[in-house]
Amino acid sequence: MNRRRFLKTASGLAGTAGISGCLQQFGFETQSAWRDPPLVEDRPNGVYYPAIIEGMGVYETTTIDGIGVALMHSFPHRFWTVTGTNKTKVVVSSNDSLHLMASVWDTESGTVLPNAVSVDVRNEEGRVSTTNLWSMLSPNMGFHYGDNVALPKPGEYEATVEVAPVQTARTKPFQGRFTKTRTAQFQFTFEPSKTYDLPIRRLGEKAGSQGTVDLMEMDSVPTPVAPPKEQLPGRLLGEASAGDALFYATIVTDEQRFSTDSPHLVVSPRTPYNHVLLPGMSLSVAIERDGETVLKTGLEGTLDPDLGYYYGTPTDRIEDGDTITVEIETPPQMSRHDGYETAFMAMSPIRFSV
Repeated sequence: MNRRRFLKTASGLAGTAGISGCLQQFGFETQSAWRDPPLVEDRPNGVYYPAIIEGMGVYETTTIDGIGVALMHSFPHRFWTVTGTNKTKVVVSSNDSLHLMASVWDTESGTVLPNAVSVDVRNEEGRVSTTNLWSMLSPNMGFHYGDNVALPKPGEYEATVEVAPVQTARTKPFQGRFTKTRTAQFQFTFEPSKTYDLPIRRLGEKAGSQGTVDLMEMDSVPTPVAPPKEQLPGRLLGEASAGDALFYATIVTDEQRFSTDSPHLVVSPRTPYNHVLLPGMSLSVAIERDGETVLKTGLEGTLDPDLGYYYGTPTDRIEDGDTITVEIETPPQMSRHDGYETAFMAMSPIRFSV
């Protein structure tokens, strides 16, 4: 049974016993098939397999001045927004037509960019929707931008995706890049059958257990992952976990990518299974030596073509025997789909030894 059948049920066939039985067989109640798909009970405080995984389709990709942009679509999704340490559940409304998504990256390096992204949708009658897309995490998409969008009817639409300048600090290879607003134009046809016939995969007994599905591979769209630990530069101090996020820390002394010649502390967080990037955190660090704090400062979110999005600071005060404590003052300010909404919220300090 596909989503289009579910929609037909919700829009006028709810009274038939046969269809109700079919919906219940697949884990859906008739009235909830469209607005509220199954949600795992007793979810762990970490990344978990959701009840279902919904497919997605690509409308188009394009390149604007060295920045790649992809426009994608799926069913309207339930998701949770995050403000500070508070979560707010966003449910699908009766007017929502699809979940519109975008990915943005540097075409030269493949680095996924942490921009502010908005989309304006029009048809022949004029503007029908404009929204600032949420930065999001989902099991099969990883880090992307998206929101539920209401369209008045099937047909032809024009989407203007506006990519704001990158506000994050950048290393030398990215100096002078991503400083201007760019716009990408897309023409797409909203055909409900093409969106609602996308696959739905039930995860059965896996649902609710810790873990996640593999990321989708899309032609020409980079995977939004952090580099493996063996590719991190410098001296690896170790790995630690907080709130189910995985952190690697290194001391880098011989790289020319930084703005100063001082050694750099690099902290590279990611999701625990697929190693998806985790921008939008506020981190600070304290370095202790012989029971005294010799340095306490913030870690700056930074973008680099090899490191991706990491948090770091220059320091010449690190010696063998030091203890480095990283405080997660604010968890990732990213909206989450099912499978991520319970993770990366209560995050205890993590420690590394030099």
